[in-house]
Amino acid sequence: MELHKSTIAYSLKRKLDYLLSLPLQYNEEDTEWPLILFLHGAGERGDNLELLKKHGIPRVVSEMSDFPFITVSPQCPENDWWLNRLQDLRFLLESIIKQYRVDHSAIYLTGLSMGGFGTWHMAVEYPDLFSAIAPICGGGLGILGFPERVIDIKDLPVWAFHGEKDNIVSVEESRILVKTLKEAGGNAMLKIYPDAGHDSWTETYSDPELYEWFMSKRKLG
Repeated sequence: MELHKSTIAYSLKRKLDYLLSLPLQYNEEDTEWPLILFLHGAGERGDNLELLKKHGIPRVVSEMSDFPFITVSPQCPENDWWLNRLQDLRFLLESIIKQYRVDHSAIYLTGLSMGGFGTWHMAVEYPDLFSAIAPICGGGLGILGFPERVIDIKDLPVWAFHGEKDNIVSVEESRILVKTLKEAGGNAMLKIYPDAGHDSWTETYSDPELYEWFMSKRKLG
């Protein structure tokens, strides 16, 4: 599938470059489509959108002839972090929703490593935006009141993923956040790959079960 490059500016000083993909049938069918917002890791920051195709949703989209989601994959500027860009991400998402035929009941958020942190924190900051989230090798313990604030998304379906042997972001980050959600009555799952290190995303994003799970989670109202 083709990934389109674009830029959205919020002011003279703030902008986000991003990749966008549309399902092959988007222009043929007058219907609304589910959307995935993807947040990359620290290694793909900068001003070269081609870097985003190395991992995650952009890689899946570029390798498939069709993908039944609208996908939005912004690029975090060099030396910045998604936690500093949550408002910009919301602005981008709302702009895409206005511009394209998006199914408002099927908007999903996922990210890996730095993007996994961003996924947890964006969901907590804007819990009503998403139908489900899938943070991969992320966390946020000790940042912005975590893990306590995670109970703000106890009504949001969460499926977290982590490698047991991750020596970059400890698997305990995901364990504690999911445990906190479950103790608050939340709808959270955690899949741990016993032999995986930091790269728990390749197996996750190549598994059709993730996308089937996304599609099974719809926001009511």
